[in-house]
Amino acid sequence: MVKIRLTRGGAKKRPFYHIIVTDSRSGRDGRNIERVGFFNPIAAGQDKRVELDTERVKFWIARGAQMTEKVGALYKEADKPVAA
Repeated sequence: MVKIRLTRGGAKKRPFYHIIVTDSRSGRDGRNIERVGFFNPIAAGQDKRVELDTERVKFWIARGAQMTEKVGALYKEADKPVAA
């Protein structure tokens, strides 16, 4: 099964996550099919917290990929229109 999930990067005590499409049998930081965005939980100021290619996510969901709970929440956050 194909999953859309997070993979950890960044330094110690400074997490940074890539949102990837991968085979569910691969490890958390293992091989991936495609990188579709990132999540920076400690973003401050003008830094982006979430960036996600929603068109590619829709493409993979149409082909049977499943999002994890956290990625689903991040998808909703990224899909909202930006308030002026």
